[in-house]
Amino acid sequence: MNIHIIEMPLDFGASRHGSDMGPSAIRLAGLRAKLESLGHSLVKYNSPMRIHPQEYEEVGNPKAKYLKPIAAACTQLAKEIDESFAAGEFPLTLGGDHSIVLGTLAGAAASAKRNDQKLGVLYVDAHGDFNTPETTLSGNIHGECLAASCGLGLPELTNLYFDGRKVDPLNVCFVGIRDLDPGEKELMRKSGVTVFTMSDIERQGFPSVVKQVVFFFKTHADIVHVSFDMDVLDPMFAPGTGIPLPAGMTNREALLLMEEMSDTGIVKSADIVEVNPILDVRNQTAVLAVSLAARLLGEKLY
Repeated sequence: MNIHIIEMPLDFGASRHGSDMGPSAIRLAGLRAKLESLGHSLVKYNSPMRIHPQEYEEVGNPKAKYLKPIAAACTQLAKEIDESFAAGEFPLTLGGDHSIVLGTLAGAAASAKRNDQKLGVLYVDAHGDFNTPETTLSGNIHGECLAASCGLGLPELTNLYFDGRKVDPLNVCFVGIRDLDPGEKELMRKSGVTVFTMSDIERQGFPSVVKQVVFFFKTHADIVHVSFDMDVLDPMFAPGTGIPLPAGMTNREALLLMEEMSDTGIVKSADIVEVNPILDVRNQTAVLAVSLAARLLGEKLY
């Protein structure tokens, strides 16, 4: 494939800083060499983000902090993603905090709409990111980004890049959830998203969950965007992330999920977010991010 790697060093959406250095950490972990070893061509490598550093921006709405710069950056990203799809490329976006999904999904949705395709989203995350200004406990937009992409929340976010919701919540599948706010949980239930929590994984076994996820997308989507937050992993495997939580997925489970999604043949874009080198140990979280990207893009053990 022709791969377009997009760096989005945006950490306005979270409370803990450092994820803005995530893209460079993943780059230094050998992403280019790994993908080229699989036969892919890296046709473009850039960052469309043109905004001031966080220290020079105003917080603004306490229920949606840094709304203006995040919306501006994600609009720039959406345009880049949309153009990448139009060129027949696979856009792989490196975050940054998870608020960048506002841009990746808007760009993917614009292309899907233009081509009359149904967009599905695999959201691999410990958190739902399904708050609105009415339910948020922190005011951080990285906790509101998927709800906004599904049409819930502030119009500055729901109408980002083009008017209207970007993805039908019925076509969204979560894997690895283990930390939800009360109001967020209720919104997710009402919206109709599909959720596999860590408890589901324990009860059913991970291979069973993966089979259900694959079947879900084969029956719900023409193309799939994979959004992978490194905090879905147990801190034992990914210490370098902004909100580390115990009892997460193992590296083996995450790699298997990416490999099985690759085999569907319908994954057409992805983002990997929340690598925080400040909190990492010998860049191991970034190294794992490279391995995850490789599995999603066709790497096999044998």
